[in-house]
Amino acid sequence: MIRQATEQDLESILHIYNDAILRTTAVYAYEAQTMAQRKEWFAQKQKDGFPVLVFDVNEKVAGFATFGPFRAWPAYKYSAEHSIYVDGTYRKKGIGSQLLRAIIEAAEAHDVKTLVAGIDAANVKSIALHKKFGFTHSGTIKNAGYKFESWLDLAFYQLDLQGPIEPTEQ
Repeated sequence: MIRQATEQDLESILHIYNDAILRTTAVYAYEAQTMAQRKEWFAQKQKDGFPVLVFDVNEKVAGFATFGPFRAWPAYKYSAEHSIYVDGTYRKKGIGSQLLRAIIEAAEAHDVKTLVAGIDAANVKSIALHKKFGFTHSGTIKNAGYKFESWLDLAFYQLDLQGPIEPTEQ
């Protein structure tokens, strides 16, 4: 079941995120985050009105998804970048697909026009998942990061949503 995350979910979210940092190229970071950092992240998401969704399997968080600003300048307010992470023991069970569908629906409800995914170019499973939902490749930054003694290419995929009918310049 997908639901809004609560502060009680942060330990599981932290575990899933840190696993991605330490074992994969899904996050271009080197050091695991602390609980204090995750609490600050969660508080900022709540303050800004951005969802943090969790996939709950028998009261255990199996994955999470969120989105936030793509860039900080005001004219980008209709674009959002999303993230999806699934616990390693729950992969290949359709959880990523369900979370992506839910985050797309949440983005539409937030008047997002363009939903962006920054994906390590070697992550063929994530790229295939996004293509399945209609995301299109919009460019790749070669050698964007360096991790695990390798240069990493960052591919961007985007999904055009209905978005706001009457955008404003405020």
